[in-house]
Parts: sequence; structure tokens; C-alpha cells
Amino acid sequence: MIAGLDAYLWLKWLHILSSTVLFGTGLGTAFQMWSAHTRGDVRGIAVVARNVVLADWLFTLPAGLVQPVTGVMLAARAGFDLATSWLVATYLLYALAFMCWVPVVVLQIRVRDLAAQAAAANRPLPHEYHRAMRLWFILGWPAFIALVVVFLLMIAKPDLW
Repeated sequence: MIAGLDAYLWLKWLHILSSTVLFGTGLGTAFQMWSAHTRGDVRGIAVVARNVVLADWLFTLPAGLVQPVTGVMLAARAGFDLATSWLVATYLLYALAFMCWVPVVVLQIRVRDLAAQAAAANRPLPHEYHRAMRLWFILGWPAFIALVVVFLLMIAKPDLW
């Protein structure tokens, strides 16, 4: 154990690390997926989509599970009322991000499969792929904005109501 780091500081470190992984992986994979999509190379899309799905399982999901657990533990250890307005707002925003992320992962899996099939058959991407990508793009924005606002609330801790 590093001298001077008690359980609270280790918990805080884990919370910050997992938020960095969650946000960074989300932003990075979204950039890669959208970049591949806009280039339109079916084989490239298949590879990127496969890697994005893998990254979500390896990094985003574990970090996303660690976040609420460590967040509630930190708030409780710091003596915050868990029903205080800024915390309630973070719970709601995090739930919104999660509710967007789950269908996004399903869409990414579908995009991965459609792109792999098209690449294997040397065919263009089907209409279903483009529909899935439109919905993927639309769902990504509320999740992204929600997490940005969560970061703001964690820092400012405003009295909202």
C-alpha cells in the first residue's frame, strides 16, 4: 500500500480511473466506429466494429459497473446525504447513459455482423446497416452529454432543488 493512501483514497482512485476508462473508451470507440462508417470501406467497418464490440465488453462494461458502486460508496464515506439533489441528478443521468448504451451495444453487434457478412460476400452494406448506424449515432449523443454533465455535477456539487 502506498503510504498515506487510506481506503477512501483508494476508492476515489478506483472511481476516477473507472470514469476515465468509461468515458475514454466510449469516446474512442465512437470516434473509430464513426470514422470507419464515413470511409465506407466494408472490410474496414467489419474490423473496426469487431474491435469496438470487444472494447465494450473488456473496458466499458466493467468500468460502467464499477462507477455506481464506487460512487455511492464514496458519497456515503464522505458523509453526503445520498438523496441530495446533485447526487440524485447524477443517478438519473447515469441511468440515461446506461439506457442508451445497452441498445448501442446491441446495434454495434448487429453492425459488426452485417459488415462481416457483406465483406465475406463482397457485397455493399445493406439498408439495415445504415438504419442501425443512424440509430447508433442518435443514441450516442444523450449518453455522451449525460456523462459530461455527471462530471460537472461531481465537481460543482450544486444544490439543484
